Amino acid sequence: MSIALLYERSESDENGIKLTAQQLGINLIYLPFRKIALSISKDGFSATTKGKDYTKTFQDVEVVLNRAQSKNRRLQASYLMESLGKKTLNTSKVEFICYSKLRTLLNFNKQNIPIPKTVFVPCDATDIMKNGKEINNEKDIADLLEKELSLKDGVVLKADSGTHGKMIMLSKNREELETNIKEIKPTIINPIGVVGQELIHKWFYDLRIIVSKEKGKLPVCHDTAMVRAGFKDFRTNTFLGNLVFHAKLPLSVQNLSVKCGNILGEGSDAWIFALDAMVNVKDNTNVDEAHLKSQLDLAAQGFLPVQKIKQDEKRLTDFQMWNSKLEEAFATYKNSVAYQNITNIIEENLDDNKNVLVFHESNSCPEFWENTRLATGFNLAVPLLKGAQSLIGN
Repeated sequence: MSIALLYERSESDENGIKLTAQQLGINLIYLPFRKIALSISKDGFSATTKGKDYTKTFQDVEVVLNRAQSKNRRLQASYLMESLGKKTLNTSKVEFICYSKLRTLLNFNKQNIPIPKTVFVPCDATDIMKNGKEINNEKDIADLLEKELSLKDGVVLKADSGTHGKMIMLSKNREELETNIKEIKPTIINPIGVVGQELIHKWFYDLRIIVSKEKGKLPVCHDTAMVRAGFKDFRTNTFLGNLVFHAKLPLSVQNLSVKCGNILGEGSDAWIFALDAMVNVKDNTNVDEAHLKSQLDLAAQGFLPVQKIKQDEKRLTDFQMWNSKLEEAFATYKNSVAYQNITNIIEENLDDNKNVLVFHESNSCPEFWENTRLATGFNLAVPLLKGAQSLIGN
């Protein structure tokens, strides 16, 4: 019996897992999970693509690393694999919680983890009646949100299952709030209702923190977080043009992060999460903002070669050569004076504000090879593979 890597398509993260498995001497089986027919009947289970029968491949697997990028496919994959008697990293229970920002926050809040104040209104902005009549609910929803959250400070609307900053909108007055609510339609990334949240004044950065657990061992938090930083948007997501740095985490933040992992992974023998956290800095800043912006501009210039290599399609045809170029370019960026200056600013500010940190999301299948690994020096593929190994035969 063996470990399988289940994925939709082979991208940088999947290629990185394969490369790391080779370096660790782990033989991985590969399971496609997109254009494949999975058949269930009284005659048993079968798995076939147009050109290959994967039935025996599925049967021979004991542990599945679930790397389907679509949250819906990932949830289905975990549940399906478990119904076939396979162990999964992460489990379907974990995927169910992390699928939803609201479910994640409900679990955190129950165990006194600091979170942004969050309001859920289980009503869609527009209802279509049987006779075709359209009922607009944005004013009523806005009333409910405004009663609980301060528009003066800013109200953030979020797609409950969204990623990469999709459908995250900031409202600073009533007109903006109603307009933004109108934009929210029931979709696969926002199945029902409206999620509103207080705006956390995080200055220019937020954190991605990695926590993991192997079976039979205590959970751990990697002591360095990836930092997404910039003033391009109130969302510091790198897909929106912001930069990546790293920051050493205070011990209290590491301990709190481990507690988050234990909450999400309760009942699971092995797990791994990327926790998204913000620091409610407000006015407790430590440098002049004009100076900070000048340093960010310099860092952005240094990051351009990294971005260029990331876009090179050779990552799909000659991964090892592409990866070497990426590592070299990132090392140059990381060694720049501007990068080091900004990292120092972030670490000092984080230490000053460690008691006002809030957790707002958890990712059960984080992207890691191109940003997290290079910024933090931590290869997420290692705990993924070791976590899977710890489940074999147990």
